[in-house]
Amino acid sequence: MFKHFLVPSDGSELSRNATHVAIGLAQALHAKITALHVIPPYALPVSDGLFAYDEALSPGEYKRGTEGYAAETLAWISAEAKKGGVPCETAFVTAPAAWEAIIKSAQSRKCDLIVMASHGRKGLAGLLLGSETTKVLTHSQLPVMVCR
Repeated sequence: MFKHFLVPSDGSELSRNATHVAIGLAQALHAKITALHVIPPYALPVSDGLFAYDEALSPGEYKRGTEGYAAETLAWISAEAKKGGVPCETAFVTAPAAWEAIIKSAQSRKCDLIVMASHGRKGLAGLLLGSETTKVLTHSQLPVMVCR
């Protein structure tokens, strides 16, 4: 059955719930997990012609902030896995498309299941924001467990 799960997390409450599901399943199957956080690349804010952004983060500030948040998120997952007796590795990557980074990470780490949350955006929000979960489901050759 499944022996190595990739657990992508954005640090949200839904991702935390998915983490608990992954840990419980890993306990039952004597599996291990790899927690992943994907960081979007640095981009300067663009003026909309009416409003100018005068306090943009420098690339260094952005890197420190996003990597700090990734470290906090991954440390929480690692601690929860340890409490549950589940082996856990952690990783973060910077990538423009989170769904692609999730699939590539699962493949390169030889995971056999992806366990992730869905924010369940519908309508215009779903259309405009897209769904990383839907893209993973559509493009992954690996099984994906979606938690809500």
